[in-house]
Amino acid sequence: QVQLVESGGGLVQPGGSLRLSCAASGSIVSINAMGWYRQAPEKRRELVAVITSGGSTDFAASVKGRFTIFRDDAKSTVYLQMNSLKPEDTAVYYCNVQKRGFQFWGQGTQATVSS
Repeated sequence: QVQLVESGGGLVQPGGSLRLSCAASGSIVSINAMGWYRQAPEKRRELVAVITSGGSTDFAASVKGRFTIFRDDAKSTVYLQMNSLKPEDTAVYYCNVQKRGFQFWGQGTQATVSS
């Protein structure tokens, strides 16, 4: 089992920045990838960004150039740096870990972009 604890959500004005953190604990050996998904009201959950164990990254088209994903292996933590935020980025953001064919999810953290 992998436990995930997210932090860093909040309210920010359009054009602002937020950094989300996700700390993993438990059986964290052999994690294949860590990433972030988001779900806006009445919309399906969507992939935002992912980073593999080899360091490769991928982003949703809507956030490319604005969001960055990186990790600190010593802290077993993955971060999502969100810049130039737009109202349409408002959602609950979920941390995700993929390990040996299984997926683990965090509890979610709300990010709201509004003036």
